[in-house]
Amino acid sequence: MFRTDINDIRLKMNEFGRLNKPFLFAINFEMTEGFIIENPLSQSDILFEINGRGNIPKTKMVEEVSSRFDYQPLSYTDYKKKFDIVLDGLRKGDSYLTNLTVKTRVSFDLFLEDIMRMSKAPYKLFVPNRFVCFSPERFVCIRGSKISTNPMKGTIDASIPDAENKILNDFKETAEHNTIVDLLRNDLSIFAQNVQVDRFRYIDRIGTNKQAILQVSSEISGRLKGDSSKKLGDIVIGMLPAGSVSGAPKEETIRIIQKAECEPRGFYTGVFGYYDGDTLDTAVLIRYIEKDGDKYYFRSGGGITAYSDCKSEYEEVIEKVYLPI
Repeated sequence: MFRTDINDIRLKMNEFGRLNKPFLFAINFEMTEGFIIENPLSQSDILFEINGRGNIPKTKMVEEVSSRFDYQPLSYTDYKKKFDIVLDGLRKGDSYLTNLTVKTRVSFDLFLEDIMRMSKAPYKLFVPNRFVCFSPERFVCIRGSKISTNPMKGTIDASIPDAENKILNDFKETAEHNTIVDLLRNDLSIFAQNVQVDRFRYIDRIGTNKQAILQVSSEISGRLKGDSSKKLGDIVIGMLPAGSVSGAPKEETIRIIQKAECEPRGFYTGVFGYYDGDTLDTAVLIRYIEKDGDKYYFRSGGGITAYSDCKSEYEEVIEKVYLPI
C-alpha cells in the first residue's frame, strides 16, 4: 500500500481522475513516501473522513472521554536553538517566512483510533500503528474547472480579551499571512487563471480539550487551464510542499527547515485527500500525533519571520498541542 515512488502516485491520481474513479491518497512532506487507494470507502485498513464523507464505522463511536492528556514540551532553550537557525536564514535573506516545527512527547488513555473518532475536525485520517491527524486546514479543492485553497496562518487563544481584533491587527501576523497568500496565489497560477482572493483573513473558532483557539485563514480560487481538471496528480504534487507549512521561497526555506529541525517530518505537514469521482478535497496533515515504538509525539509548528519573537513562537507551538474533543 505504501510507496516510495511519488511519480507512480501522481500517474494513478491522473488516471483515476480521468476515469472518475474514487481514491484516497496521502504524500509525506519530503515527497519520499505515500499511498493511493482505489475505492477507499470499500476498505477499512485506513480510516478517513473529509467534511463528513469517509469510512469511519458509525457503530463504533467512542462514548467515554478520558480527561488525561499529558505532554512534555521541548525546552525553551532547545527551541531557541532551532529558532536562531531559522532567524539566521531570514536575516541573510535566504527566506522571508519559514515554518518551524517541533515534536512534543504526549501520553493519554485513548487509542489513536479513539482520538480520530472523537475529534471534531473537518479532515481526519488514521493509519494504524503510525499516526492520527485531525486537521482544520484545507490544502486544495478541485471541482470541475474550479480550484481553491485555504491557507491557515495565525493562531491565538480565544479567551484573551479582544482576541480577534488583536490577531487581525498584529503586524507580524499580518505580514506572515500576506506572504502565504502571495505564495499560494503564485502556486495556483501555475495551473489556473483568473486567480483571486475570495476571502481574506477570516476567523475560525476551534474547540480543544484545553481551551478554544482562533485560527486565521484566507480563501483563494482560480479556473483551471485547458484539461488540467483531469490531471489531479500533476496539480496536487506540482504544488507540494504546501506553502503554509514550508515558507517562501520554498527551495531555500526547505534547506533552512532541514538544518533547524534535524530530522524528517514524514507525513506530518504532508497532504492527504479524497476524490469521490467528481470533487477532490485535500488537507494539510497538521494537528498530528504519531506513534514511534511505544511512545507518542504531537507535532506542531508556526511561521517565523524577521519580526518574530522567540518566546511568543514557543508559546504558540505549545498552545497547538491539544485534542479537538
